[in-house]
Amino acid sequence: MEFTQLDFQTESDPSEFMSTILEWLPVSPTVYVIALLVTSVAATLQATIGFGFAVLSVPVLSLIDPKLAPVPQLLLIAPLAVSMAWRERSALDLKGLGWVLVGRGLGAGLGVLLLKLASQFILDMSIAAVVMIAVMSLTLVKRIPRNALTELLAGTVSGTGALVSSIGGPPLALLYRDSGGGTLRSSLATIFIIGLFVTIGARVSGDLITETDVFLAAFLLPAIGIGFYASRFLIGRIEGEPFRRAVLTVASVSAVGLMIRAMMG
Repeated sequence: MEFTQLDFQTESDPSEFMSTILEWLPVSPTVYVIALLVTSVAATLQATIGFGFAVLSVPVLSLIDPKLAPVPQLLLIAPLAVSMAWRERSALDLKGLGWVLVGRGLGAGLGVLLLKLASQFILDMSIAAVVMIAVMSLTLVKRIPRNALTELLAGTVSGTGALVSSIGGPPLALLYRDSGGGTLRSSLATIFIIGLFVTIGARVSGDLITETDVFLAAFLLPAIGIGFYASRFLIGRIEGEPFRRAVLTVASVSAVGLMIRAMMG
């Protein structure tokens, strides 16, 4: 990819400067604006309830232009997760994090095995079914006890789902649903940070991140800031029961979306 060198002299024409900037874009200006809007909304969702960024942004942007996802979105969620973990670090559940991370490791190993034994259709439908069963159970039972066993199981399902279908947030969100918004957001953000750096590192070592991916992520970075800032005005409005309903709703949508993706091949 070749880029025109920018002239930063004071006498340069602003219109020429903007024209040169637009030449850097790997997509059309119209697509870029749409991508900014979608990424902003997805970032607001993630920063407000703790998950949902990939559930919204990846399928929508993939339909608009395949270059926009999934790698640019993977790169973008890293600074968002770091910002979320830092903002609500005082609410972080370090005790429960250990078992969840152990489960994530076990789930990743199980996911690798399942990828060799089952089709992507079966895997996507299975993960979606597990999430939907958990959602329906919570509407009846109302509360999942948080202990070493449930944390390990949720981590395992999350690790498996993240590896085989890129959907790892819902099982953890359902586990932390009754722990308060701050604990859910900071704990999931910390878990995502660890997983993201492993995933990004693996892609870098495998030369699976292109220059276009990096530049698209850089151009879309303002959307992350917008979404993170907007979440400040929403967090206080959905605590308590509205927050729990939001978690169930987004988890259900992610499961349905996964089923649709599986059926569409």
